[in-house]
Amino acid sequence: MRLLLVVASLSGNTRELARMIACHGRQAGHAVHWQEAEQGGASPPLQVDEADLLVLGCWTDNAGRTPAEMKAWIARMVESGKRPRQVAVFGTGETQWGVDYYCGAVHRLIHYFNSPHPALTVEQMPQRTHDATRVAQWMDTVLGGLGSARHADH
Repeated sequence: MRLLLVVASLSGNTRELARMIACHGRQAGHAVHWQEAEQGGASPPLQVDEADLLVLGCWTDNAGRTPAEMKAWIARMVESGKRPRQVAVFGTGETQWGVDYYCGAVHRLIHYFNSPHPALTVEQMPQRTHDATRVAQWMDTVLGGLGSARHADH
């Protein structure tokens, strides 16, 4: 499968989680194409409508909001008229700002894209040993769910 991984990271936590996701995807034999959301109008390495799965990863901004660079990336995608077949979302956050806001951007993006896939959320910096297992399980769940929803008309 072809995966387009789009990442917005402020402190590096989300980028590190994205690296773990990309590594697992490649080890499973999938073509993983990476794009930073901050790249502005740069053409993605794989067009959104050519990817079997769009994987969005971001941190959560003030009061549970989606960061501006991810909003801008999505706005450009919408303006292009290209629609993803499937979307999965992951992200990092901090419960110190309140559990109501924890990884709010992840939940907003899942709702926006009406994604049937579960969220992957990690508190601050992902830990190699603990979170590697969570990443593998999440990826297996998401990729396993693509077969049944792959030809659905969204």
